[in-house]
Amino acid sequence: MIDPAAYLRQSPETAARFARIKERPVILEVRGLTKSFPTGDRMHTVFEGLDLDIHRREFITVIGPSGCGKSTFLRIAAGLDEATGGVIRLNGKEVTGPGPDRGMVFQGYTLFPWLTVKANVMFGLKLKGQSTITAEENARTWIHMVGLGNFENAYPHQLSGGMKQRVAIARALANEPRILIMDEPFGALDAQTRTRMQGYLLQIWRKVDITILFITHDLDEAIHLSDRIVVLGTHPGGLREIIENPVPRPRSAAQFPSPEFLAVKARLEALIHPPASADIDEPDFLPMARMTRVADEVE
Repeated sequence: MIDPAAYLRQSPETAARFARIKERPVILEVRGLTKSFPTGDRMHTVFEGLDLDIHRREFITVIGPSGCGKSTFLRIAAGLDEATGGVIRLNGKEVTGPGPDRGMVFQGYTLFPWLTVKANVMFGLKLKGQSTITAEENARTWIHMVGLGNFENAYPHQLSGGMKQRVAIARALANEPRILIMDEPFGALDAQTRTRMQGYLLQIWRKVDITILFITHDLDEAIHLSDRIVVLGTHPGGLREIIENPVPRPRSAAQFPSPEFLAVKARLEALIHPPASADIDEPDFLPMARMTRVADEVE
């Protein structure tokens, strides 16, 4: 049986890796972040008092139970939603709205269906004022970076789901943002494509000066990808724990059964699915009426 405490203690190699990360400048600073909204005659607090520092070129994954505010946090960081309290600063500047210093990749395929792969990647570059020739050259660079050089003239309906997400990543990175914000980008993909996309993303991250803030519900994905794992809770939401991932890099699927990997997963399971508490108003059993014959039981 895996003892999480034994394997979550940092080895000298892991400690040295995180020491190097902490020497880098803080690129995203979160202080006292709170989000509430009215529900009838009372206020519902999604999360409150979030504090977090993310360092340059760090890969941060945010996980937690449904309703803890993961996507809301990312939308505030992207400037697509407003916080009730607190502040987020990117490179020392307060985030008050969307900006080219943040790239966003969603779970859904957000490509323009009437534009080719190349035109989709060029779109933001032309909005920034680049000439068609310059935008085309830059777009080709990023399309080749994500391994789609042979598909630059294809349309989204001619691409697989994984290819569409690679185009979305190329489009986000083409504007050269300081941070890439990804909201469950692989959640709609089948298991094999998802695994390939995780590998592609790690390859891109190693080659590009980019910090990644990533949401997922998949614990294996969180452990496989991230430097640190930020765990949010509910009732009300808030920061439960930050785990410095002890699984050594470079990573592969062969590490999934390793003691370090399983220890992190066991700790995450304990944080996200704690024993039922009386102060949580979610029942273990639904108040359903019987809709089958009494003798017609299933196990």
